[in-house]
Amino acid sequence: MKVFRGLPNAASRAPCALAIGNFDGVHRGHQALLARLREVASSMGLESAVMTFEPHPREYFAARAGDPSRAPKRIASLRDKLASLSRAGVDRVIVEHFNEHFAALTPQEFVENILVHGLHVKWLIVGEDFCYGARRAGNVATLLEAGEKYGFTVESQPTVTSSGTRISSSAVREALMHGDFATAETLLGHPYSISGHVVHGKKLGRTIGFPTLNLRVSHNRPAVSGIYVVQVHGLADQPLPGVASIGVRPTVDDSGRVLLETHVFDYNQPCYGKLVRVEFLKKLRDEEKYIDLPTLTAAIVRDAVEARAWFAQLPTQRSDGATSATDRI
Repeated sequence: MKVFRGLPNAASRAPCALAIGNFDGVHRGHQALLARLREVASSMGLESAVMTFEPHPREYFAARAGDPSRAPKRIASLRDKLASLSRAGVDRVIVEHFNEHFAALTPQEFVENILVHGLHVKWLIVGEDFCYGARRAGNVATLLEAGEKYGFTVESQPTVTSSGTRISSSAVREALMHGDFATAETLLGHPYSISGHVVHGKKLGRTIGFPTLNLRVSHNRPAVSGIYVVQVHGLADQPLPGVASIGVRPTVDDSGRVLLETHVFDYNQPCYGKLVRVEFLKKLRDEEKYIDLPTLTAAIVRDAVEARAWFAQLPTQRSDGATSATDRI
């Protein structure tokens, strides 16, 4: 899969079938849209392309209004979004920088500059509530008119539901906020996780008996926050159990930077630079600020004990066909 930061150069502007959206989480509704994109692209002999935005448009407008809290919480980092789009079989992705210039494009300018001249779109799919252009002045109806004028076909995808519930990024965020990982998995089509390369931290954890592997979180409003039972993929042949904290670490850091710290049980191998994926299984509690390091350490001990107990009660199939209460991993 090719990834372009902004519009491709002239040599790379092959005619394409295009999907436009934020694609936060690439949930099952997105996956249905992408499956239709691949189907049509294949039948028309075109490359399948996706245009997405960084930052999320609502993040941009919230920051411009001086109230970042109005921005939606992020389900996935750009890395995880691109990985999901690659697994969906997309040929190329255009990550458009959503800034003042882009936000000011009129619907006409968006169609002419981006779709027609910038991407050579021959077929386009969007959600049924898609809007575009300054002040969201363009919609599916005006896009259909533009397609007739400029020679590209437009299709809108109706809402995808599951058991009567609309599958949306908002629904995924709601499930994650409440620690409902079963519902999140149903909506996403896979367990919820965050991936990244292990980076060096302050190495405070190892001084109190809880070394952690640290992943940077590129945005300040992740969809999950607090202390969680997790399992880590990428360190061994099987996922390894652990306990993780994602947040701003108010007891030991006042920078406001979000970090995902994971203590992997009974694991002490060097792993800096490795690409790992932390899968979230159960929320234990919210993040708290403690009066001192010993109080924080005592809380971490309790979290680790609770997480180990959670793994221990899971039924696992034994080789003789019976079940035993042991780690599922």
